[in-house]
Amino acid sequence: MQDRSPFGQAKRVVVKIGSSSLTNQDGALDVATVRRLSAALGAVIADKRQVVVVTSGAIAAALPVLGLKKRPADLATQQAAASVGQGALLAAYDAAFAEHGLPVGQVLLTAEDMIRRSHYRNAQRTLYRLLELGVVPIVNENDTVATHEIRFGDNDRLAALVSHLVHADALVLLSDVPGLFDQPPNRQAAKQIADVFSDADLAGVEAGGVGAVGLGSGGMRTKVAAARIATGAGIPVLLAQSSSAAAALSGDAIGTFFHVTGKRVPSRLLWLRHSASVAGAVILDAGAVQAVVNRHKSLLPAGVQAVQGEFVAGDPIDLLDQKGHAVARGLVNFDSQELPDLLGRSTKDLAAALGSSYEREVVHRDDLVLLN
Repeated sequence: MQDRSPFGQAKRVVVKIGSSSLTNQDGALDVATVRRLSAALGAVIADKRQVVVVTSGAIAAALPVLGLKKRPADLATQQAAASVGQGALLAAYDAAFAEHGLPVGQVLLTAEDMIRRSHYRNAQRTLYRLLELGVVPIVNENDTVATHEIRFGDNDRLAALVSHLVHADALVLLSDVPGLFDQPPNRQAAKQIADVFSDADLAGVEAGGVGAVGLGSGGMRTKVAAARIATGAGIPVLLAQSSSAAAALSGDAIGTFFHVTGKRVPSRLLWLRHSASVAGAVILDAGAVQAVVNRHKSLLPAGVQAVQGEFVAGDPIDLLDQKGHAVARGLVNFDSQELPDLLGRSTKDLAAALGSSYEREVVHRDDLVLLN
């Protein structure tokens, strides 16, 4: 088992706490557990380190209040439950951290906040300022307004993106299991994986679904996916049991350590790759594919052959090759209704015919990320 010191020494750490770690077998919010976890995080902060909490549990906290026995399946009821549960969840954190003299601040995010430049800049400034003021940010997806089209889908991925947003030194994913196993841990032959250095270490791993109570929206698959996002952006990840939170944050030899596989990339490109909900697509000719993929050029109208879907300027779209394979994703500069009249024409010709405002790229290279 490799050294876990990166998690004990991290000056800024994002800690994600899942629904299964915050609720009892009846589905109610377990206030005692919230207090225990807050105490562990409070000790880290007392050691002159910064902590950002990404928490699930809002919908679960609302179930007893609304008389529901399980997580609702339809979006409207999920949003209503989140509206009811957010208050109870934040109140629990507020009371628990107050015992350690720490104020908390709620930050609700949607995927839209991660792909729009002004939105994520604002989110970043808010989180930085909260940390500077000694406030513990309590981050959650804004389930009350997010739709299936624009949501993160699970807070594990949100935690990975927030880790990058705040330039965290480490990400700790707390769950109801002690780490990643090669097969569901309830099987007798299951073995815990201590270290993951690359995707090769995940070959043959059977990642399971949600926790025993069935309250979460993710599961082990989403945790592995989140670890890939974070480690690919230069952030080490530890998956550990919530009951061992203090040990995990002290750098003890527990859990599964996902080692860094890549380097930090510009924030918008990470958001675009991992949190963007694609509004449509454009089909490129062979020359445009070569220019975008191999020469890292912007996409010009002359290289676009067709438009798919409906979108407006600023939306994320996929760039498809002749076989329909997405080779890149970017923020488009035109509405889908405008583009058909521009296809195959040079920017110089468009400027002469339609005005200088049309002498621009379909997708600028600074707003584009390759998907291969």
